[in-house]
Amino acid sequence: MNNSALVLNSLALFYALCGGWLIIATQLRTARAVRLLSSPSGVMEEAASAQRGNRLFMRVGGLCLGLALLLSIASALV
Repeated sequence: MNNSALVLNSLALFYALCGGWLIIATQLRTARAVRLLSSPSGVMEEAASAQRGNRLFMRVGGLCLGLALLLSIASALV
């Protein structure tokens, strides 16, 4: 067994878990905000800063998942 491949796969798993958790937590946070801000007349818009934060968290989560994919591919080549 190649030790460097194991290390790369472990790092890929770590980044995948972190990125997946970040995306899921952001989706749950957004759904909770919509649920809390909803009124009988409809849904109020989220604050612009909250939307920017959610976009940032989604991008970072996506980057983590992309990095995990690249590390996994690199470990297969090692």
